[in-house]
Amino acid sequence: MGKTYAQAGVNIDAGNALVNAIKPLARKTARRGSEISSLGGFGGLFDLKSCGFTDPVLVAATDGVGTKLKIAHALNTHHTIGIDLVAMCVNDLVVQGAEPLFFLDYFATGKLDNTQAEQVIAGIAEGCTQAGCALLGGETAEMPGMYGAGSYDLAGFAVGAVERAGMLPRVEAMQAGDVLIGLFSSGVHSNGFSLVRHLIDEHGLSYNTTIEDSRQPLGEQLLAPTRIYVKTCLQLIQDGNIKGLAHITGGGLTENIPRILPEMLHAEIDLRSWTLPPLFQWLKSLGNISTDEMLRTFNCGIGMVLVVAAENVEHVSKTLHTMQEPHAVIGTLAEGHSSTSYSHKDQF
Repeated sequence: MGKTYAQAGVNIDAGNALVNAIKPLARKTARRGSEISSLGGFGGLFDLKSCGFTDPVLVAATDGVGTKLKIAHALNTHHTIGIDLVAMCVNDLVVQGAEPLFFLDYFATGKLDNTQAEQVIAGIAEGCTQAGCALLGGETAEMPGMYGAGSYDLAGFAVGAVERAGMLPRVEAMQAGDVLIGLFSSGVHSNGFSLVRHLIDEHGLSYNTTIEDSRQPLGEQLLAPTRIYVKTCLQLIQDGNIKGLAHITGGGLTENIPRILPEMLHAEIDLRSWTLPPLFQWLKSLGNISTDEMLRTFNCGIGMVLVVAAENVEHVSKTLHTMQEPHAVIGTLAEGHSSTSYSHKDQF
């Protein structure tokens, strides 16, 4: 009998079974514009006209989850990592003022484990639901010899749209005295994990370790999914009070805020305005990490930054309270070359 693809390590039947298993998950993410598409075709379809845009600009973003996947693998916990994948993409869309419309994923593994894959894709579907976008399709690649047993990698691709007149940031409207409001993060999100893992390995720690007064094991805290800020930010954008948004990812506050500022304005951050969360305090102490390094590696408790005119801060803050969105006024814009500066580093 001749050789088969399955003997080489690729199980077509398992792949087909996975597609059938995840179809209900994708259907739950359906939204206006996605009704003409279904999983299993060569491409996903989306009807932009049905969404009511008059002069739309498409915005696209792609990202992965990075070495946070190593912790998911170590703990055999896969049901939230898909939320991270969606979050890293759609949070980058909304800072352009865009409404996320649809999402596609790429799941690559050495040997397909359908139970594991379904858990991952269930997380992706949950992330899409939180962001209000449709899971329009994806690709599952079984590549024996490329990945070790039980391991996988992820990439995500999101597309959104914004009316041309509503694109962010509105750099021409920014001025000295504008206020920076920080929306709190849920933890480390999906950046800085190479340093996190290095510290844990260097000190011979287990992911079952507990820190401070927390009863939640370290591994569970690290796997807390990245917050999806889309619905909050879209509401604020609709109210007309947002001049700019910065998603705090790799590069931290130090590098991400200047990306949305005009050349002659810089951000002044008061580090007394929020408390460094215990997990970050623990990491800082464990690695004797300088404040500067913390601020350019991790989000340090702030996952999204809003630029708001001073006269609109009270209204925006009330709206955030109504939405039960934890936040703090963390600084202002001032004249000077685009950058981020900090006060009261000794208290951080």
